[in-house]
Amino acid sequence: MFLFYLPNAILISAAVIPAVALLVMVYRADRVDKEHPALLMRLLMMGVFATTIAKLAEYVGVIALDTLFGDETLLYNVILYFGVVAFAEEGAKYVLLKRATWGHAEFNCRFDGVVYAVFVSLGFALWENIGYVLTNGLGTAFIRALTAVPGHACFGVFMGCWYAQAYALARQGDEQGSKSFRRLAVVLPALLHGAYDFLAVAMAYRAVWLFMAFVAVMFIVTYRLIVRLSREDTYL
Repeated sequence: MFLFYLPNAILISAAVIPAVALLVMVYRADRVDKEHPALLMRLLMMGVFATTIAKLAEYVGVIALDTLFGDETLLYNVILYFGVVAFAEEGAKYVLLKRATWGHAEFNCRFDGVVYAVFVSLGFALWENIGYVLTNGLGTAFIRALTAVPGHACFGVFMGCWYAQAYALARQGDEQGSKSFRRLAVVLPALLHGAYDFLAVAMAYRAVWLFMAFVAVMFIVTYRLIVRLSREDTYL
């Protein structure tokens, strides 16, 4: 019986460990005021739930695209990855992020927005990754550990830094400025997400080097952003 469950346990571990490692890294970077574990667990669960919302939105979007285009064209793929998939996934994350943290007593530092968004994003990535790895095996686990999982973390960092600014402006009474930054908290991660998916899937056989360069630059910029935001973190 133990041997029957062992392969799945190995696959699930391979799917989960990269996300956990990134969660620990971001948690440690929160140096001013650590967040309560109960809130962080809730955010992870929000990320898991966001996968369901996103898949439903993507299903509807793909049906609409198939009706309009019939065949996959370059324009079809641009709309699919930049519009349907990116905004479905990042939009679902954002809605649940805001529902769980906007006005929360724990949200008292600028870096908190990054922590919250990354936990939601990695809850999403973790759950999504388990499905991919159980279906496709350890090879997929290795590839996604280096690309897709950290990619979701990057999207979360960009969402979180703009989300935190939006929250800071709202606390100062600047509702118009807050709305502008809330839009950026969705649009910028969605554009990054769309570029990632488009280069990884639609351009996979034509420009692998471009995808790898994009991923490398995104990871470097995100890491430096985390370091700077952590170092400059202040109370709201």
